[in-house]
Amino acid sequence: MTDNKAFTPDTAVAEPNTARSSNASLKTDALPPAYNTAVESLKDLNSKANLTEKDQLEEAEYCPFEHRDPNGASAGGALAHLLKSSLGTGILAMPMAFHNGGLLFGGIMTLIVGFLCTHCVHILVKTSHNICRDAKVPALGYAETAKTVFEYGPKGLRPYSNFAKQFVDIGLMATYYAAACVYMVFIATSFHDVINYDAGLKWDVRIYIGFTVIPCLLIGQIRNLKWLVPFSLMANVFIVVTFIITLYYMFDQELDFKDKPLIAPAAHIPLFFATVIFAMEGIGVVMPVENSMRKPQQFLGCPGVLNTAMVTVVVLYAIIGFFGYVRFGDEVRGSITLNLPDGSWLGDTAKLLMAVAILFTYGLQFYVPNEVLWRKIHHKFRPEKHNITQILLRTGIILVSGGIAAGIPNLEPFISLVGAVFFSLLGIFVPSFVETVYLWPDRLGFCKWKLIKNILLGIFSLLALVAGSAASIDEIINPKEEV
Repeated sequence: MTDNKAFTPDTAVAEPNTARSSNASLKTDALPPAYNTAVESLKDLNSKANLTEKDQLEEAEYCPFEHRDPNGASAGGALAHLLKSSLGTGILAMPMAFHNGGLLFGGIMTLIVGFLCTHCVHILVKTSHNICRDAKVPALGYAETAKTVFEYGPKGLRPYSNFAKQFVDIGLMATYYAAACVYMVFIATSFHDVINYDAGLKWDVRIYIGFTVIPCLLIGQIRNLKWLVPFSLMANVFIVVTFIITLYYMFDQELDFKDKPLIAPAAHIPLFFATVIFAMEGIGVVMPVENSMRKPQQFLGCPGVLNTAMVTVVVLYAIIGFFGYVRFGDEVRGSITLNLPDGSWLGDTAKLLMAVAILFTYGLQFYVPNEVLWRKIHHKFRPEKHNITQILLRTGIILVSGGIAAGIPNLEPFISLVGAVFFSLLGIFVPSFVETVYLWPDRLGFCKWKLIKNILLGIFSLLALVAGSAASIDEIINPKEEV
């Protein structure tokens, strides 16, 4: 039935072909009409079958990476974004984490928690890639990944797809708003230490929180990311200068290891985990960075953007945490910059530069959750009222944040509380749960080892949440007396 004419070279002799064609035509004309109809039907059937096979092949070969923006971020740009988002207030809190964990325990567990956080980001991104391929979409955010996994998951969980999306969205908003409160406390505490010492004042830190709210109200009204770029650039310069000054003070005298415990008291261990999780988790930044890449396949793998960034972050965190605790001992505070000598122009410069850098970063920290919130509620207001509504909404949220910061002005337990409640859920629990839903029931590996692994991750995150929250709240209610 194959038409071999298609394979006949152009230089073939014409006469035999013509004769053969004439004979075929005569034979066909001599056949009954029913036979001709059957042949045409068979040809049409073959054509449809080939078309169906082609469609199936195209569906099987859908690759979301091929549909990304060709002008997206490079691997180097994505790496820079991840590093920038990780090297902020978190790394400055690591000496306090080692104070709550001990030198040996803190060093080992920092590496282990770093590995777990990296693994959870890895499974979230990998699951997102897989569900993008199934759903035939180029990219999905964190909340959209959770929703789509539930939509394509077991039938019993499909009705909860919208709940999964709302849970992640609300969790991300709460995380960013809580971190913004931590920013306020950090800024106010830095100015409190410098001004009170140099001017001989005895103002409470809550007064400085009140002053901090004023510039936050102005920066928080910026709704266009391009207007935040200059603030971000200046913040980067200030942070680099602060790190250099901090490293100078960390190694300006001989380090004493004798009075530092290898393992801290058991009551402090939950605070260690909560602080480290707060410092390392950047789960809210991961999916936007990955989605912006023109070659997202370079995000995972070895070395890959994720592994390179996390190895760098974990090593830096371990070094700063270890030597920062050795240098300042039990007097270490929620940010190591607050341990720099009072009255020293270099130390004061580092404190104020870091405070201003965090203030400039506040705009970006506040921008992300407001965009999510506004997408959810803007349809409830008339278009002509959108501008005044956004102004009032942002003002109200910042004032409430200032009130929360004033209610919890102790930086150390505040950081631990935010890490325990929000980052343990979004950074560890949700990625492991989403992967389990996607792989259920027959893709969980040999003896369902992935299910067992994800159950253990879930238990760890819930223990960090409960124990870390309890320890943090206890410190908030019963704060340590300042020396």
